Order: sequence, then C-alpha cells, then structure tokens
Amino acid sequence: MYIPKILITLLLYLLSLPVLAWSAYGGSPGGGQYAPFDQINVENVAQLEMVWEHRTGDYSQGTAVADATTFEANPVFANNKLYYCTPFGRVAALEPDTGKEIWLFDPGHKKAGTEFGVLICRGVSYWEDKYATEEQSCSKRIIVGAIDGKVHSVDADTGERCSTFGNNGVIDLRKYDYVNPGTIALTSPPAIVGNLIITGGVVSSYSKVISPNGIVRAFNINTGEEVWHWNPVPEHLRDRMGGINVWPPMSVDIESDLLFLPTGSATVDPWGVNRKEPLPYANALVALRASTGEVIWHYQIIHHDLWDNDLPAQPILADASVGGVGVPAVIQFTKTGLMFAFNRETGEPLFDIEERAVPDSDVPGEQASPTQPFPVKPMPLTLESLTAENAWGLTFWDRGRCAKKIKSMRSEGMYTPPSVQGSVTLPNGYGGVNWGNAAYDPARNWIIVNSTQLANVSRLYPRNEVDMNVGDISQFDVGGPLEGTPYEYKSAPILSPFGAPCTPPPWGTVTAIDMDTGDFVWQVPFGQVPRFGFHTPARWGSPLIGGPIATAGGLVFNGASLDRYFRALNIGSGKILWKSDKLRAPANATPMTYMYKGKQYVVVAAGGNVVAGTELSDSLVAFALP
Repeated sequence: MYIPKILITLLLYLLSLPVLAWSAYGGSPGGGQYAPFDQINVENVAQLEMVWEHRTGDYSQGTAVADATTFEANPVFANNKLYYCTPFGRVAALEPDTGKEIWLFDPGHKKAGTEFGVLICRGVSYWEDKYATEEQSCSKRIIVGAIDGKVHSVDADTGERCSTFGNNGVIDLRKYDYVNPGTIALTSPPAIVGNLIITGGVVSSYSKVISPNGIVRAFNINTGEEVWHWNPVPEHLRDRMGGINVWPPMSVDIESDLLFLPTGSATVDPWGVNRKEPLPYANALVALRASTGEVIWHYQIIHHDLWDNDLPAQPILADASVGGVGVPAVIQFTKTGLMFAFNRETGEPLFDIEERAVPDSDVPGEQASPTQPFPVKPMPLTLESLTAENAWGLTFWDRGRCAKKIKSMRSEGMYTPPSVQGSVTLPNGYGGVNWGNAAYDPARNWIIVNSTQLANVSRLYPRNEVDMNVGDISQFDVGGPLEGTPYEYKSAPILSPFGAPCTPPPWGTVTAIDMDTGDFVWQVPFGQVPRFGFHTPARWGSPLIGGPIATAGGLVFNGASLDRYFRALNIGSGKILWKSDKLRAPANATPMTYMYKGKQYVVVAAGGNVVAGTELSDSLVAFALP
C-alpha cells in the first residue's frame, strides 16, 4: 500500500510530540518515574546498545569533598529537545536522537567551596506559554536553581537569558529574608504550577542552631516577582532556630491545585534541646494550595528528628488501588526504609500507622520523642536493628571485631538517639530510600523502589575535649560543628578492619510492592561493589545512589550501583534481562526515557559519586534498539 510521504512525516511528527514526554523531573509533575512506552520490552531489551554520549567537561575530583562534583541529573524531554544540568550548574540542550549540543548556558557561579558538600544539580524545569506566538522570545523557558542560591530563567530555544525575569534573568534567593543569617542553596529543580515557579532550598543541618528558616517561595514565571511564601517554622520560634527546609523535588497535582512538600528537620539535627516545642511541619509531608501557599493538610513522619532523617524523596502522586478501591494517593519514602501512603486530597493514611515506643536519649537536656510512626504495611525495606549478635564480617575474625565495635555503642534499634558513647544509626543517612526515590507502574499498581542497608555510628563530642579530626575519617563521614550547642558531631559508617560494612548484606535491594495489599511482590539484591580488581558477589548487593524507572514494556531501568553497569530488570520478577558495561563511571542517578521520531531512547547520567569514592565523569549516555 502506498503511503504519501507527507503522511509519514506527519505520523513521525505526532510520535515526537511531548505528549508522551519525560517533561518534568521524575517523569511528570507528580513524579512516579514511569513512562508508557513499550517499544523496548522484555522480548528485545537484550538488543539495546549505546547510541550517543554527551560530555561537557564539568566534573572534578576537587581538592576537598566540597569542591568535587556528583552528576545526578535527571534530564527532561520537551520542545523536541533534551535538557539537563551539570554539577557546575550549566544547562545543555541536546538533539534527542544524536546527543549533539544545541546550546549551553553558563550561570557563572563559582565552582568550589560550597557549604553544602559536593557540587550537585539534579535537574531543570520546563515551562511553555500556550498562548504565545512563535516569534515571542522566552515563550518556552528552562528554569534552573543553582548551588549559590540563584534561580535562572533561559529561553528554551536559544539558551539566552530571559531579561524580564528578575534581574536580567536571575533571582538571588539570598537577598530575601530567611529570618536568620546563613546560606541557602538549590540542588533540585523548582516546581512549575501555571505561571508560578515554586522553590525550596537547602539549609545546613549540622552547622549552627541559628540558621535560615526553610521558607518555600512562589515567583511569577514572567517577572520573577514573589507571589507568596510559606514559613514552616512556628512564628514564635523563628529567631531561635532554622531549617525545616524542602531540598528534594516537590510534586504537583495540577487539577487539584495541590503542592506536596517533603520537609526536613529543624536545626541542628543531632541536638534538639533548643526545640522541645511542637514543630508540626518538620519531617512532614505537607500539602499546600499551590496558588496561594495555604496549608491544606500535613502529616509528621518523624518526630523530633535527631538523625538527619529529612524526607529525601519527591512525593509520588498515583491514582492507585488500595484494598480494591481506587484512591488518589500520595506516597512518601523515607531514609528509614519506610513507605507512607495517604489520600492526597484528605491526608488520610491508606495503610494503618502505629505510634511505637522508641529509645530515649541520655544527652543532658534532650527529650527524644517517646514514640515514632510506623506504617503497618508495607514492612520496612531494610533491617531495623544491628547488634553484636547479627554483626557481619568476611571472616570469623573481622566479624568478631565488628561485634566488639557495635557492643561498645548504644544499639537499641531504629531511632536510637545520638550519644557521647556513640549510637548505631540504621539505616544511616544515605540509607533506606534517598533522593533516587521509586517508580510507580499504574498497569500493575506496583511500586518499584531501591533501598540501601548500611549502619553508621553517630557520636556527639563534648566541645573542645576531643579532636574530631583524629580517627577513622573517610569521604563517607558527615557532621559539623553544631554552633550554639555543647557538642560537635560526626556520623561515619561502621566498617570492619577490611573496610567492609559490619551490616549484613544485601547492602542494596530493589523491591516491588503491591499497592493494593501493601505486600512485597519480590525483593532482590542489586548491584556489586568493585574492590581490588574484583566485584563482590551479586547476592551481597551494593549501596545504591539513584533510582529506578519503570516502563510499559515490562521493564525497570536502574543504574544506582557502585559498579559501572546499567541494567534492565523484568518488572514481573526482578530478574536482570540486560546490562551494559560501556559506562565511564557508575550511573549514580535516576534514568529517563522518551520517544522521538518513532524511536525510544533511555538516557542516564553516568558520573559516579565522590562521596562513595567511585570514578567520576561527565558522561550522559543514551541507549536504543538497533
């Protein structure tokens, strides 16, 4: 049958429209990390091959961890272009089928010495004026936040600054009143709701008690004028503390005008003597009216956080089935390896949540919460305690050393408070589920989630009595001076003399959860750790940095591991169907996928992670069928 060339061209054009595009971080304004594409599927995924690579040169080992880069970008596909940001905050626009650079925007901020650790930019946001003429400049925009606290608006077609926005295309958040002095930084893309840009920011958790409040602000996307702001710190406490920031991506229910915020702790994380009053919006899932900033409902997931258990992942909006009943759901994962699910319109839990007793603090003046919320379903994704009895080692000897080390610490299960003695924190601040988040498959009504199982020792050092720089210092350590308290703080992995975790493996898993029942469908170890020219056994898994995506082809694409493999799993079983070893560095990011001119591409940032001590790179790679 003869098909006119013009019809073929039209068909290809329709196939390339961004209707089925990965047009926002996480795949859509409500996250979910899912794409309805099945061109690549369980039958042909073994044929996948690398088709292009894009590099900018934007990576650095740094002279200190704070000067190093971590490439965690989740690109977006819109306007028939692929957009992503580099760790230096530059934005690239690429041809989707070749990876050829169309333009590169440089915000011009400094590339070293940040207060918040490594240089990170996890994504950009796209906005389009549906009523603009084609000739109107900046009718399509890329919005990107930067590590120096600035928000930039650039023309999505040209990469030129949108001069009518703020001060020649930029808003400096540091010039706004955050109540207390300090620094604000942006590592996640802002939310876009109509003509509003809504952004939170990072406030240091370990630096000082008197820190900026974690204010969320909405700006007019054309002018940069502030429309509303919301301060999560109670008014009478605002000059005594800071934090309760929103550093991960937010989620938006466009139809309901709801904005979902995963909030963090008040300052400072491991010492809460100054914040005994109720802080209902701290470590909480908060629903705001997107157009006004009005609080609709909230649920506190961690009480009186002493562990850096800020909610790290974008809330997932899903029209799910729970107990056979359809419900508009919002799903929040935590560093503790727990999943909380709510009716996103009312805040009612979809699975029962129990308040369970947890250990008390022995720090003078501290009042740890006597209980913490635990969902009845699903069960925790990781171990809930590490003791001398279940310590792990490569040999009988180092297992004994691990057991002795753990026995010297407080180890009373999840939520054991930090102490001068040293306390076991499990999962640690990187563990459970972090910013890589989870994927929701609407066809199966399943959640697919990465989780990490590692333990840290969390210790408070009486100020001026102990030199914190003496001892086992590694790039995995976190901590700070805790100005305004009697202590300094450090949290570090609990490792054997061989450098292996004292936590029993698997150290990383992928789990499928049935939302209808709250039960696990399957859970498999994922990834391997390269050491001394070898890889650890697959059954041990790997600490995971990054998240999975799911597709209608019955696949889960996942990097995240500390090895240099990018993998595809059968979503029905967790079995690995394909892997590529063509990466320059581990793919410690969340992948994405899109259709362009009738062809499906899968893209991932393969840049490694300086905190995990892997190789680093600036490599963005795409895979497709031959």
